Amino acid sequence: MDQHLEVFVKVVEKENFSKAAEELHMTQPAVSQYIRTLEESIGTRLLERSNKYVRLNKAGEIVYHHAKEILALYTKMQSLVDDLTNKASGSIAIGASYTFGEYILPHIIARMQEQYPLISPSIKIQNTKEIIELVKMHQLDIGIIEGFINEDMLNSEVVSEDRMVIVASPRHRLLTMKRENRISDLEEERWILREEGSGTREAAENLFRKYDFTPKKIMEFGSTQLIKESVEAGLGISLLSRWAIEKELTNGYIGMIPVEGLPFKRNFSILTHSPYQTKALKTFIETLRYYLAEQAI
Repeated sequence: MDQHLEVFVKVVEKENFSKAAEELHMTQPAVSQYIRTLEESIGTRLLERSNKYVRLNKAGEIVYHHAKEILALYTKMQSLVDDLTNKASGSIAIGASYTFGEYILPHIIARMQEQYPLISPSIKIQNTKEIIELVKMHQLDIGIIEGFINEDMLNSEVVSEDRMVIVASPRHRLLTMKRENRISDLEEERWILREEGSGTREAAENLFRKYDFTPKKIMEFGSTQLIKESVEAGLGISLLSRWAIEKELTNGYIGMIPVEGLPFKRNFSILTHSPYQTKALKTFIETLRYYLAEQAI
């Protein structure tokens, strides 16, 4: 039945029997037969068909949602069995929030590929909230997020500390002051922040609560790179991870505003759904831990 679910998922995602058949290296009649057999097994139609489209009906939406989870679990089961006799190999679905995913994860993946070339990672970068949901649905083998969560469904472990600082254009007046600024000195500044659901946005809000501070002007952007470019251009100030700004600091594109009580610290955590880990996933986690430990020295 897993192959029937695989064919069904492919038809749904391609929205077309012919395109699904081509990707699965099957004939279109064979794909149609798989779908008919699945619908007979479930006891109802799952797809609405016409000459122009293939769409899910309500029953199809339920089956599609669970089919994705079942296929992910089947793949994990097969990998665990293979691990009993084989070296670290196979696929890993890795998800990470933006700061970790864009500025740290590429170095970890490069090191792992050098040592374990038979491991095939796929990467998804989303905000923290979305990564948590994908791990819950078994769409990711592991998620790396900013902060720490208490989720009964997930295993969560802090793996590193992240230092966050307030940055501004190198021409900003507060960078020329010889004393440390108080957070209240920044009340009139325009703050450029990430969107709701982002770990970086959550860190900024935690900072504001800690110092009982509310910025009067906030702009919201959905990209850390866009925030850095805007800060460099003098549009405003922001709270960003040191990991994300190393190149800009080195080249003098932005500067850190000295503020009492900073850097503001948060954690990076890894999330998994199953207590059983494939050899490939264990290898990735080991590589991640070694890399972060080296950077902390």
